[in-house]
Amino acid sequence: MVTVNHQYGCGVAIDAPEAKVPQRLIRNIALHPNFGGQFMLVGLGCEKFTPERFCALWPELNTPENVLILQEHKGHAAVMDAILEMAERKLQKLNERKRVELPLRDLLVGMQCGGSDAFSGITANPTAGYAADLIVSGGGTVMFSEVTEVRDGVQFIANRCIDEKVGARLVEEMKWYDAYLRAGGVDRGANTTPGNKKGGLSNIIEKSMGSIAKSGTSPIVEVLSPGEKPTKHGEIFAATPASDLFCGTAQLASGMGLQVFMTGRGTPYGLAAAPVIKVCSRSEMKEQWFDIIDYNAGPAALGQATIAEQGEELFRYILDVASDRKQPYSEQYRWHNDICIFNPAPIT
Repeated sequence: MVTVNHQYGCGVAIDAPEAKVPQRLIRNIALHPNFGGQFMLVGLGCEKFTPERFCALWPELNTPENVLILQEHKGHAAVMDAILEMAERKLQKLNERKRVELPLRDLLVGMQCGGSDAFSGITANPTAGYAADLIVSGGGTVMFSEVTEVRDGVQFIANRCIDEKVGARLVEEMKWYDAYLRAGGVDRGANTTPGNKKGGLSNIIEKSMGSIAKSGTSPIVEVLSPGEKPTKHGEIFAATPASDLFCGTAQLASGMGLQVFMTGRGTPYGLAAAPVIKVCSRSEMKEQWFDIIDYNAGPAALGQATIAEQGEELFRYILDVASDRKQPYSEQYRWHNDICIFNPAPIT
């Protein structure tokens, strides 16, 4: 069971123009494929994001089987009993499910990087990009994100858009995020962290050049707003914040079933709703965190392996994790970060 907490309760501007973003994220995460079609909507009873709003696209789901309102129960014990009884009914249904073999076309893999260093764009991200191209060539779907970490190299991904319509959507998302940052009194230069700089990245432009490499070279077939569901198979750009926790949550809302996470500095990041494969950029990082990092892309920097060789290894590891033949360390340790819902709308 995964708890999707959020701060979208009574004191929010529910009809503000950008309130659609957190509402879309919450809805889509609740119906994530990895939850097996079962969700529990537990509400207080006076919040503005009502069950009716939550189920606006699927009114048939607004039933006592799925929705529990705390204010309708008398006392703590009754509240807890109602929650546990609903959970038990959901678990009984989930326990009836059986694993079946599915084609690669049904796999949606998210690509994200965090704690990047100067080697991320040379080893880890290109390795992931090669694996991404293999997934796409096999009919699967790859999603890469982080607006501020592609913005200064956006021309390179714009040239890969399959048509003018997709290119125009890319421009729309870049402009939206530029305005969002400007309204907050900052620009994308605020993105680069002390850890990035210790690792040799001096500015956001350098960071962007390396970040884009994780997307591979495949044509970009669709551009999504935060938390939107894809309608096509292939390479997709999902516009999200660059923050690890917000990006991972937004990719989950877009239906990502497994994530590949590249790091140079190291992070115990993980997601409760999907397995996370961590790829490091240097062999020293793997030696330091030998039981945290799943795949070491460092040998490519030493001439001990090619990007193609590593990309194919990583591709096969992705398939093993998706097929439950292997478990990344984040799953073994159950390192699960909080669900962080991106909310650009005002709180009243």
